[in-house]
Amino acid sequence: MLFRSLAALALSASLTHAFTDTSPFFMFSTSELLPPTPQIVPAKALTESIISLLSSCLSDTYIIVTQPGVHAEDYRDRYAAPHLRRKVQGEDKAIRSAVSVTDVLLNVDTEAIVRSVEERCGAALLKVDASTGSFTIADDPYPRVINLDFPALPAGHRERVDKLLEHDTFLASLLDLLPTSKYTVIYTTTATTTSPPPSAAEPDTYEMDPAFSSSQTHMELKRDLTAHGKRADGTSSGGNVTLVDGPLFERYAFLSPGIFMGLLIAIPLFLILYVGVSAVGSLQVSYAAFDREMGPAAQKKGQ
Repeated sequence: MLFRSLAALALSASLTHAFTDTSPFFMFSTSELLPPTPQIVPAKALTESIISLLSSCLSDTYIIVTQPGVHAEDYRDRYAAPHLRRKVQGEDKAIRSAVSVTDVLLNVDTEAIVRSVEERCGAALLKVDASTGSFTIADDPYPRVINLDFPALPAGHRERVDKLLEHDTFLASLLDLLPTSKYTVIYTTTATTTSPPPSAAEPDTYEMDPAFSSSQTHMELKRDLTAHGKRADGTSSGGNVTLVDGPLFERYAFLSPGIFMGLLIAIPLFLILYVGVSAVGSLQVSYAAFDREMGPAAQKKGQ
């Protein structure tokens, strides 16, 4: 029966409650070989369980990934490791079993896992250094175990997400170049020595320097009213002020942008008003137009 564990437990918001001295673990395979695993497990017990599972040699390629200096919180960001998330959560149809452990106490013994695969499955060891950005995989049907070591992550949250994305892309490229479709990936991590940096969605918390006393802090929070009484040369309006030497137009600003725009609008309005008044004033009506007609024509109209 096809088994897929709920890997979202290791990649969801519940990661915020993980221990700071532990690190996550991921494992996925194209074969059905992974039983359910608790979310908190000692590294020694997890190592023994992995060695026992891999003794069946169901895969042609075994990739042992080591990512130092991470925390479960680093994988909370969905942009950090999208390819790993897709495979662990079962979105890749080629993956038939996957498991994740949110908190692994201490470090998984990857060297013991590599030795076990070499001895029991007759796999050849291939070491890949991700820092060089290049690797070569022979196109042959023989089993192999690939030891992939990633460098530690930087300190900043955004930098850590970018670096995890880079490592995730490198691992995805390695899987695409495998000459066989039967593989198993053991993704191990080591804990950070410090607490994980806050994510972008969480506000940073700043602490007040103890060198500042309460009175100094109170002075910093008071509204600075003296700045409104200062002139352009930096002197206070309360004392004697010496004006800057120079012409009148250099000491004072008579034309501001608002005044300039107002003049530009007022000029065409005055022109329109002038044309209208001139047009009305140019109308001429003769005085005879108001006189009553007394001739024969007017008498005829009356009939």
